[in-house]
Amino acid sequence: MERKEIVESWFRKLQSSIIEALETEDGNARFGTEIWERPGGGGGVTRLLTDGNAIEKGGVNFSAVFGATPEPVKANFKTEADEFFASGVSIVIHPKNPFVPIIHMNVRYFELSDGNAWFGGGIDLTPAYVFEEDALFFHGSLKVVCDRFDSSWYQRFKENADRYFTIKHRKETRGIGGIFYDHLSAKQDSDFERLWAFTQAVGSAFAPAYTNLMAKRKQMPWGENEKQWQLHRRSRYVEFNLVYDAGTKFGLETNGRTESILMSLPPLARWESNYAPEPDSPEALSQAFFDKSADWF
Repeated sequence: MERKEIVESWFRKLQSSIIEALETEDGNARFGTEIWERPGGGGGVTRLLTDGNAIEKGGVNFSAVFGATPEPVKANFKTEADEFFASGVSIVIHPKNPFVPIIHMNVRYFELSDGNAWFGGGIDLTPAYVFEEDALFFHGSLKVVCDRFDSSWYQRFKENADRYFTIKHRKETRGIGGIFYDHLSAKQDSDFERLWAFTQAVGSAFAPAYTNLMAKRKQMPWGENEKQWQLHRRSRYVEFNLVYDAGTKFGLETNGRTESILMSLPPLARWESNYAPEPDSPEALSQAFFDKSADWF
């Protein structure tokens, strides 16, 4: 099979396996299915879950799109390649319980008709309330994956995530980071095989890591104060995704399905002018983690 077929087939299976794991842990709702086609070539499958036991809104998207390279993409990648192919899985989960973190994952492959190709992706965590033991578990899981391929990758990709997931106009981070990699060249067959194996490992790490955190926190009691803080932190998530997120911009520039692209937005969020948590409160202690990037090891 061609690279494109290999990648597309496995990403489809990854979407299904993650949905099965999330539905099992949630225990109630089921993901709906929306199949869409992209004008110009390709399409995808959007899977959405709303109002579950633990998940308030979640999306697990698969896409494989191709065709004439859009002019904004040519300008962004500094290429004159006439044709492109892109495939990936993108996930955002917004939980009900404020003590369960938001999580995002994206793994993707991009190929141009001029022979250039690369992988990108990563996983990051956005808790409203930061539990250091959860942060250590999450980052430790990602470090194990990275260390299988290169002992320098975790620190390198962790620093990438810290830079990328910064809300510059707020001077704070979106959450507690994770790993983020992009434009890892897969032009040579040996590079493709190594980076494809790494991307598969990242994708496969998502479900066991997140369902562990869901199981640990989803039964914790919470009240109106905790919910309002969660809605406040969700507003920061919205601001980042609409202002800075490269995936959002790429999807819109390539005429992707708008509803699928914007599935990352939460069902509810809250903005209050000049809001600040009470000093020494759990909210203030969590906010301190967002004011600067943390080194977990």
